[in-house]
Amino acid sequence: MLDDPWFYAAAIVAVLIVGVAKGGLGGGIGVVAVPLMAMAVSPIAAAAIMLPILMVMDALALRAYWGQWDRPNLRVLLPASLLGTALGSLTFGYLSADGLRAMVGAVSLLYGIRWFTSTPPDAAPKPSTRAGVFWGAAAAFTSFAVHAGGPPLQAYLLPQQMGRTAFQATSVVFFFVVNWSKVGPYAWFGLWNTDNLLTSLLLMPLAPIGIAIGRRLHDRVNDKIFFAVVHTSLVLIGAKLLYDASGL
Repeated sequence: MLDDPWFYAAAIVAVLIVGVAKGGLGGGIGVVAVPLMAMAVSPIAAAAIMLPILMVMDALALRAYWGQWDRPNLRVLLPASLLGTALGSLTFGYLSADGLRAMVGAVSLLYGIRWFTSTPPDAAPKPSTRAGVFWGAAAAFTSFAVHAGGPPLQAYLLPQQMGRTAFQATSVVFFFVVNWSKVGPYAWFGLWNTDNLLTSLLLMPLAPIGIAIGRRLHDRVNDKIFFAVVHTSLVLIGAKLLYDASGL
């Protein structure tokens, strides 16, 4: 088990942020987890440590938002997510973590800035099967290596202007499937060694705390504040990921 106090200082903050995001604030800000933990360990080790914690969080969040998701979107997104996980498995080791961070960062920044600078359309666009397959696969693909699938999923869901609870619940179901689909590939690539799993277990009690805080916050904000927080986080996340990818 890891015994670096600086790692745990970063990891405790990272896990709580992810839990709050998954519990009620859109989930996208959870991409900070791997970069925060990677200040003390490799990004691959950070991703491996986070996955069991994410799986527990997903199960808790699924219970909290049971039945409130958007079924037509999920009928497209869930099969696409399995395609994205398969692509992530096939390309594992060939694509750099920095390359993935740059890609996700660009998407995050673009959609965040677009929301603040454009006038909302009178009518939300209808879900597109083609767009759903693309963004669903992209979200699972970027999630595979660095758990950064939130921004691509939000790029697809946010323009539909659904209510915050349906948006949150749909995201929860999507990442429940995505994260559990990584179990086999992560085991195959040897990412779940004893040290990583013991470290995950030590951090696991923070999962329900973060989810509970996020759920309480979700119930206490209106749609305008909720989506302002989500889009602000996209801008900040995008800038942070692009900065990390630049190596400056």
